Amino acid sequence: MATNENPYVSSRVEIDPDLEAYAADFMESVEALPTYKPTIGCIIPAYNEAESIASVLDSLLNQTRIPDVIHVIVNNTTDDTVEIASHYAGPHTRGQGEGKQSTEIYVHDIGENKDKKVGALNYGFSLVEGCDYLLGVDGDTTAEPIAVEQLEAEIASDSRIGGISAIYSIDDSDMKGVIPSFLIAGQRAQFAAFNMQNMLKGRNMAVLGGQFSIFAVKTLREVMVENHQATPWVKDSEVEDSLLSLQIKSAGYLTKISAQSRANVGGMTTLRGLDAQQVKWNFGAIELMWPGQRGDTKGQPFHPNLRLRWFEHFSMLINMFSRLLFVTLLVASLSISAFVFSPIWLIPPITATLLNLRVALSMKNRNAKDILFAALYIPAEIYMIVRLGHFVRAWTKFASRKQVDNWAAQAKAERGAGQAYLVPLVVAVAIFAVLVFTWFQLSVVVQSTVLWIGWPILGVITVLQTLSMFTKLIRRQRGYKV
Repeated sequence: MATNENPYVSSRVEIDPDLEAYAADFMESVEALPTYKPTIGCIIPAYNEAESIASVLDSLLNQTRIPDVIHVIVNNTTDDTVEIASHYAGPHTRGQGEGKQSTEIYVHDIGENKDKKVGALNYGFSLVEGCDYLLGVDGDTTAEPIAVEQLEAEIASDSRIGGISAIYSIDDSDMKGVIPSFLIAGQRAQFAAFNMQNMLKGRNMAVLGGQFSIFAVKTLREVMVENHQATPWVKDSEVEDSLLSLQIKSAGYLTKISAQSRANVGGMTTLRGLDAQQVKWNFGAIELMWPGQRGDTKGQPFHPNLRLRWFEHFSMLINMFSRLLFVTLLVASLSISAFVFSPIWLIPPITATLLNLRVALSMKNRNAKDILFAALYIPAEIYMIVRLGHFVRAWTKFASRKQVDNWAAQAKAERGAGQAYLVPLVVAVAIFAVLVFTWFQLSVVVQSTVLWIGWPILGVITVLQTLSMFTKLIRRQRGYKV
C-alpha cells in the first residue's frame, strides 16, 4: 500500500522542557538589559530674570522629557534672580514606575562677568560637556510640555544635525496697554514670517537662537577645534548665536528649525527696548555679512546661512526707499494740485494685507489680536516703519566704525533709559523738512519734471514689490504651522 509519509522526517518534534525554559529566561534577561539613553544638559544664562526665572524652571520640570541636569548661570544681576532660582536648587523627580524621571538643578552666581551672556553660556558648557546634548534656554523663555522630547527625537534621528531651534513666538495672553499689545503683535508676526521662511527652505535655520535650542555636544567640540577656540561661543560677536550657527554649518553639520517643538520667548513691550534689541541683532548680522574683518570677527558674505539675511536687508532697503519716495511724491503732487487718484494704487496694500493675514493664519496659537493686526493694515505698516528705524540705526552705527557695546545699550534701554530710539524719527523729520523747503524753491517746470520722472520710478518698484508679495501669498506652506 502506498504511503505519503517520509520515513526520514519525524511528524512530531519534541522540545526539551529544560531547553525551552532556558530560552525563555534568556529572552527575559535580554529584554531587561538597560537601553542607552542620551543625556541632556540644560544651561540657563540669567541676567535680571527675577520676574520670569520661576516660570522657566517650572516649564522645564513639567516637560515630558526632563533634562538630566539643569544649570542656572546668573551673571551681572542686580535683582532677586539668585534667591528665586535657589528655591528650585536640588534634586527633582517626576512620574512613577517606568515613566519616572529625575534631574537636579544647580544655581551658579558667577557675579560680575565682563563677557555677559557669552561668558555665562561658556561657563555652562564647561558643566555639561560630558552630556550628549546641550539645551540652551534663555531666562525668560518657556516651552510647551513636549518641546524637549521633540527636540531630542529630531536631533537624534539624524547624525548630520548639529543643532535644532524651537519654533519661537511670544505669549501675549496677559498683555495690557495699547503700545505693549501693538509691539507684541508686531513681534509675533515678525517671528511667524521668519519661521515660515526657514521652514519652506527645507527647515534649514540660519540662526539657532539661544532662546530654546538643542546642540550636539560633539558638534560643539568640533567647532572649537576647527576654529581654534577654547569655548563654543566667542565674546567678540554681537550675535553669538548667529556666529556659532555659521560655524556649525561650516563644520559640515545641519542647522535646523524644529517641525513641532515650540517655545515662548520674552518680548519687548517698549519702543526703547525693542529698538535696542533689534539694533543689536541687525548690527551683529551686518558684521557677519560685511566683507573684511573688524576685530576678531571675520565677515562671511557668501556663507549659505547668511543668504536670508542679505535678502532681508535688501528688502528693508527697498521698503524704506519706496515709502520715502511715495510720501515725498504725494506731498509734492498735492502742493501743486497735480495728484490724481487711481484705484490701481490700492492693489499693493490689499496684497500686503492678504499676505499679512496668511502669516497670521499660519500661527498655531493665533488669536484675535493677530488677525486684527494683519487685517487692519495700518498697524502692520506702522510696525514696518518702526523696524525701518532699527535698520537705519544699525547700519549707521556700523558705518561710523565707532566701538559700541550693544549689550550694554540693550540693558540700559530695558531699564527705561536712553533716547536713541527717537533718532530715526528726528532724522526723518529733518530730511522731510529739507525736502519740502527745497521743493518750494524749484520752478513749476522743474517740479513737473520731477513728478513726471518720480512717479513712473515708484510705479516700477511698487509693481516688483507687489509681485514678490503675491508670490509669497500663493506659495504652498506644506501644512507647516508657526
